Amino acid sequence: MTIDEIKSLLTEKFGEGIVTGEERTGMQPALLIDADRIADVCLELRNNPGTYFDFLSCLSGVDYGVEAGRFGVVYHLSSIPYNLKLVLKISKANDRNLEELPSFPSITSVYRAADWHEREAYDMLGIYFEGHPDLRRLLMPDDWEGFPLRKDYANAEYYKGIKID
Repeated sequence: MTIDEIKSLLTEKFGEGIVTGEERTGMQPALLIDADRIADVCLELRNNPGTYFDFLSCLSGVDYGVEAGRFGVVYHLSSIPYNLKLVLKISKANDRNLEELPSFPSITSVYRAADWHEREAYDMLGIYFEGHPDLRRLLMPDDWEGFPLRKDYANAEYYKGIKID
């Protein structure tokens, strides 16, 4: 199944607004998806007998930079029986205020592997996943301030009295 056939399948199922764009350049073409519907799209792609994307190989949070004021998530799906790969991308504008984190729906109900991937995106970038069963820090200490992979992150000089280089 081609990316055009997948796009048509999603448009027929969810309507014209579900695919908000495409990226055809580069090694992996991607479909840009309406961020609020990502869980529905993933469930359809997993359960549809024509696609059967049964494996979430990677989920990555993205900080598009201070000037862009956007955060996103990139999903790499695979269909093991059909030997297909698909990249889905979602993004939203965000003012980078730590009191109001960028927020996207969790896909842990569709792919259990999303659990740790979403926790890592939360821990490193401050991306909140609505409906995640246990969204808490994964790599950093619970009391760490800030999100180290944000492009505007300033390293702390000390942590609990210990100098950080």
